[in-house]
Amino acid sequence: MSFDLNVARGIGLTNSAGAQSRMGRADLTSADFLRLMTEQLKNQDPLKPLSNAEFVSQMAEMSTAQGVGELEGAMATMTAAINGDQALRGAALIGRSALIETDRLALVDDGSGTLSASGVAAAPGAGTITVDIVSTSGALVRRLQVQAQGAGDVAFQWDGTNDRGQPAGPGTYLMRASFGTGRDAQAVGTGAMAPIESVTLDPQGMLLNLRGLGTAPLSAVRRLG
Repeated sequence: MSFDLNVARGIGLTNSAGAQSRMGRADLTSADFLRLMTEQLKNQDPLKPLSNAEFVSQMAEMSTAQGVGELEGAMATMTAAINGDQALRGAALIGRSALIETDRLALVDDGSGTLSASGVAAAPGAGTITVDIVSTSGALVRRLQVQAQGAGDVAFQWDGTNDRGQPAGPGTYLMRASFGTGRDAQAVGTGAMAPIESVTLDPQGMLLNLRGLGTAPLSAVRRLG
């Protein structure tokens, strides 16, 4: 910029202690520019007056500074609107169930006083899917088998009992799924359904707090129930 630094110091637009000028920063307003131009015209050398090119350049800089200030205000308004929209969307999700890709399964109250858990296994084709539900210590709790009619997600339900028909108790378990039997069995991906208890509005995006499964980003949700 071509404003005289001495003029800027004279009207309080520089930091005299640190000699750090505010000139060129976006926090200069149109009022600051007008003050600078007025003071510069008052203090200019009569033998070397401000040229037309310099005057036009400074007017353009003033217009740019004003535009930046208006843009910052518009962006702040837009950010507030987006945050408000996210809050409304998050409130609408509370109480619903979300399917996310995970190897954990939460055995929780389904709302009727009964413990249950549901999930899916990704079948590569028609055949038998075996789902092993194990404790966090690695002990087998329940083995389930479901039939896949073709490629895609195959849903399964767990009633919360172990292989002996006894209640397993609420909590978070691990699951491993395989397609086929014997030596031809191959591991497949799994997912679990869990209730959405609350929503966190994070600067990086919306986070869902799932009962028994912890936190997951909205982008990880494959289906809402």
